[in-house]
Amino acid sequence: MSLLSSVVRRRGPLKARLALTSGLLLVAASVCAEPNREPDGWADGVELAALEDLNPDPHILEVNLEAAVVTLPIWSLRPPTEVYAFNGSVPGPLIDLAAGDRLIVHFTNNLPEPTTIHWHGLRIANEMDGAPHHPRPPVLPGERFDYDFVVPDAGLFWYHPHVNSSAQVGYGLYGALRVRASDDSEAAAPEDEIVLVLSDIGIDEDGGLDDPASGGDLGTLFGREGNVILVNGRWLPSLKVRAGITQRWRLVNAARSRYFKLALPGTTFTRIGNDGGLLPGPLEEDELFLIPGQRADVLVTPDVANGTVQFLTWLPYDRGFGSSELRTEQLIMRLELTDDPPGAPTQASFSREIAPIDVSGATPVSMRLTEMMDADGRLVLGINDLPFAELEPWLATLGETQVWEVTNEMDWDHPFHLHGFFFQELGDDGEPLAPLSWQDSINVPSRETRRIAVVFDERPGMWMFHCHILDHADAGMMGMLHLTEP
Repeated sequence: MSLLSSVVRRRGPLKARLALTSGLLLVAASVCAEPNREPDGWADGVELAALEDLNPDPHILEVNLEAAVVTLPIWSLRPPTEVYAFNGSVPGPLIDLAAGDRLIVHFTNNLPEPTTIHWHGLRIANEMDGAPHHPRPPVLPGERFDYDFVVPDAGLFWYHPHVNSSAQVGYGLYGALRVRASDDSEAAAPEDEIVLVLSDIGIDEDGGLDDPASGGDLGTLFGREGNVILVNGRWLPSLKVRAGITQRWRLVNAARSRYFKLALPGTTFTRIGNDGGLLPGPLEEDELFLIPGQRADVLVTPDVANGTVQFLTWLPYDRGFGSSELRTEQLIMRLELTDDPPGAPTQASFSREIAPIDVSGATPVSMRLTEMMDADGRLVLGINDLPFAELEPWLATLGETQVWEVTNEMDWDHPFHLHGFFFQELGDDGEPLAPLSWQDSINVPSRETRRIAVVFDERPGMWMFHCHILDHADAGMMGMLHLTEP
């Protein structure tokens, strides 16, 4: 897609260090041997759109972001499609800065309906979170709003609307936000890195978008999935890579309902990070699993013959009736192996100290994910047998630790997401599961219970939690946490 070009540029010490490192490598390569890097332009087929930084301060990224209706050639087998887009691209531009930097987004809504931007996974002030009316109303058509906050944590995050969210995300309104480490914790990372935004979209034979209410209650109950899987807004894009060269992939599942189980036949994934940044150590995985809203940070080293093609493959995942029956694997991205000499893999040497949350004396909280019918016989989803509109807020005070027990009473899995805070998953014995990690989303399988520990240590306000199958959230499977001073 021509609108998707290069990543956002950054200035300052971080950029200077990266430029110096790259320059030294190129000088060394010209004197000695071939650099242990991918060929020039290796990821041009998946590059994300760029943003112009309006601020000269190296620690402030100030940008303009517009939501509008545009027509794009999303699927080559169909005519161009009218979509919702940030700055004219699907996904929206990659927002790229360092931990501790300030982000200022001058947002303009030129959609025909209200919207917001929720900064998924970021631990920022409540008034910047983007949940409508908590505390700010949505941004109306033709209006502007400035989002302004400091990003505290390194990792991959993303942004999307929280008004009519299933439809708006399904129309193409989402983007990735990468926060680079400001210390040397990622100094050993491969220099060949890409951000991969996984999503899907429903396009009919005429190039039009599927009706966001298609299938009625059954569509809502299942969660609507598009008929085209996209990687960075493209259908079956390509990377041109060398055998033996380790790449760093940062992935986000931005689909409104689809689960992504991924395989790269012949290659193992080395997971080094999740939602909240790096893990304590690397994990070898044959398949990657990402629920809606979730992220993964992985190392990938293609190791097949020159001149061949590997395919990143979507695998059916059984998240309930109808989710895997009569469904087949789908090829979603090509890795085209060049004829360059093989390189030397980068060893995974990442580590991070994560302390377990002390749950002694924690406040227990129980909630059930439920389905009901309203007085007119229409499907309603909710928590503890009540839809969002009728739920009283959960309560917490600053400094309080809580253990949430979330039970899924339905026949489909639910990806559970908490705004504004990271948590740790607990086992049935109440102890944190190994390996320790910081998460903001967790899968709650059908008819099972999951437990999480969270410390509400800062940032009072009204914080949303919900199922991240966005059809389910829109149907009422959401709640609010009211965090107050003691």
